[in-house]
This record gives sequence, structure tokens and C-alpha cells, in this order.
Amino acid sequence: MRSLLFVPGDSEKKLEKGLTSGADVLLIDLEDSVSAERKAAARTIAADFLKSNRNQNSPRLFVRINDLTSGLADADLDAVMPSLPHGILLPKSNSGKDVTRLSAKLNVHEARAGATEGATQILAIITETALGTLSAASYPDATSRLFGLSWGAEDLSAVIGARAVRDDNGRYTDVFRLARALTILGASAADVAAIDTVYINYKDDDGLARECAEAERDGFTAKLAIHPAQVPVINRVFTPSAEAIAQAQKIIQAFADDPSAGVIGIDGLMFDRPHLRRAERLIARVGAV
Repeated sequence: MRSLLFVPGDSEKKLEKGLTSGADVLLIDLEDSVSAERKAAARTIAADFLKSNRNQNSPRLFVRINDLTSGLADADLDAVMPSLPHGILLPKSNSGKDVTRLSAKLNVHEARAGATEGATQILAIITETALGTLSAASYPDATSRLFGLSWGAEDLSAVIGARAVRDDNGRYTDVFRLARALTILGASAADVAAIDTVYINYKDDDGLARECAEAERDGFTAKLAIHPAQVPVINRVFTPSAEAIAQAQKIIQAFADDPSAGVIGIDGLMFDRPHLRRAERLIARVGAV
């Protein structure tokens, strides 16, 4: 998984276009991109789209529901869970307790639909509130459904009253850099994927590529997208290169050949157990792609 594309849940045209975008995951949105007047229509459209495409050769289909405090989440789940999405994106998660609560709701819906318990995965956005940002360490053992954590800057800026999320040079200011870092650490603590937030200037391919490269360098393995045009850039950057794959395979093979070794020399370079773990994670990403 490299790219996760948001698509408004009330637009049949954009949903169909999303299928050919090349995104690894489509995030069918019932939250921010859908007005209050269109919520009911979006639920129906999303459910029909899931029924028609869930078992096709298409991206994995997730649904972003409204947050658990909105009073809308249960109606969202009632509408889409009979169509069995591959996963649910939970916005404004305040802690691992929210993910556990959502998992319990999914247990009920899966039982009603005759689905295997635990089949529906959860991705949580954890920095859209101050409490959520400060609770990044609470996700280990929240639920086995959890497969990734992501972050967002815009909602957090509104909550804390920040006038901007980036400085004059286009870099995130300290509060948002902290939220980003906590997401990586929280995901690592929970042993799930760290997914970078959106890049809102969808016409700036160079800026997007730079941000993707920095995210991949720092430990993110995927990125959210808001426009189909962003998907090829994201996929390119988050796909490990042939050279990186070959190096990782060498490291793994070297430790397999000498299981008792703590340090291995390869091509004049020394590699220890943390390098082995990193190599294994990279190969796992390749397999997922």
C-alpha cells in the first residue's frame, strides 16, 4: 500500500474515476467532502458502489465515516457495512479507546452481514484534535483490526487556533511537525503502517514529490491523496527501488546464512540487527504492493 485517494461519497462520477486512478486504496468519503444535506445520498451511493466493486479487480475500498462524536457515525456504518467495505477510516480519533469502540461496532455489523469477525480493517487519523495528538502512544493492543495511523494538520489548526500550518518557506511549523513525528512513533509502537497526510496543492507535482521523499525517508510507507493526479507521484516515490530491494535481500540472506551473527559485513559495509529489521520491513512493503 502506497497511495490512498479520497473520493467524495456523493459523486458517482468521481468514484468511478477513482477505480482507474492507480491508487492502492480508495477512501470513499462521507465526512468532510460531503455537505450535511448530501449525507444521506452519499451513504446510498457509497453502499451501491461498494456492492458493485468490492470483489472486482480494483483498489481496496475503505469508507471514511464521520467521527464518533458527530452523531452520524452509526448511520454511516448502518448504510455501508452490509456492503462489506475492506476497511473503515476513522477521523478525529482521540485515542486507542476510540478504535476499540469502533471495532466493537464492526463486530456487530459483520455478524449481521455474515462476514468473518475482524475482516474489516481500521485506519485512524490521530492528530485532528489536541487530545488525539497527545494520545499517539495509546494504540498498541487497541484492536487487531488496526492496520495504519495517519495524521492531519487542517483540523488540528482549527482546534488550536493556528493561523497557518506552514511557515513562509512552506515547511510545517513546530506544532504540526510534532504531530507528524508522533504519528510515526505511534504507528511504530502499534506495529502498523504510518501514512502521511495530504498535500493540498494538487497541481504542484514537484512539491508533492519532495514531501513524499521526506516522508519515505522518515518512516512513512504511504500517503493520502486528494486528487487522482497525485497518485502516480506518490506511487513512484513509495515504491522501493530495485537497488534498495536488492540490498535488503542481501542483508536478509546474509543473516539467514549466519543466524547467530550480530553484525554482518556486506560489500565493505557493516550491518547489524536493526538493519535486518529495516530490510525485512522493506521487503514486506514490496510484497504488499
